[in-house]
Amino acid sequence: MSESSGRVFSGKGALVTGGSRGIGRAIVERLTAGGAEVVFTYRGNSELAKEVAATTGAHAVQADQASRADLDRLFATAEELLPGLDILVANAAETGPGLIADITDESYERVFAVNARSVFLAIQWAGRVMRDGGRIINISTLNTRLPGPGISLYAGSKAAVEQFTKVAARELGGRGITANIVSPGATDTDMLRENNPPEALEQMPAMTALRRLGRPDDIAAVVAFLAGADGRWITGQNLLAAGGLLL
Repeated sequence: MSESSGRVFSGKGALVTGGSRGIGRAIVERLTAGGAEVVFTYRGNSELAKEVAATTGAHAVQADQASRADLDRLFATAEELLPGLDILVANAAETGPGLIADITDESYERVFAVNARSVFLAIQWAGRVMRDGGRIINISTLNTRLPGPGISLYAGSKAAVEQFTKVAARELGGRGITANIVSPGATDTDMLRENNPPEALEQMPAMTALRRLGRPDDIAAVVAFLAGADGRWITGQNLLAAGGLLL
């Protein structure tokens, strides 16, 4: 039986940050379909979060990833609701677009708090409470390998996450815990459409070997592989899930 069928995550507890839409929602749907008990976060859209919770059975927790108090509350809630922590997926992110010359202190602090510090704190927490054999999976971006104008904060903060993850793989590997990165390419989400003009979106499929934009479930499938038994011998790696946008 393949890991895409059956309840391969039965008895597992998972925390997914940024799980109310896009890639995060697809990950919540994939893990719950596999039998995992899932807690996911959302920042502001409570109606959307309620919809995801109702359709998947996952637990929605409001949390601003830039707030240490919110993160402490989130981690405590996850410990109460989950049977144990087996899977951590850090997906929540902000883009913080702008040329380097125009970046404000406030924007810098916000993007690095959400994209980097919150992931570091989640890894730190997971190192304390995760059961042996667990999985840490952090979502990065193709843009750490293909940087461009206006994405310094996004690419820089995600690059930090990649290094946190590789070090965690070394530090936690003795307990059978793996730590990996998944770097999506052009994936059809609200974030992609909000940060790219229509003409750029039209050009992206032709730049990709598979001739289409990625779908959130494409990324969720890679996450599910790493979270499952078949991903046990992969750690400290950055899997580029971009359909051949960068070869």
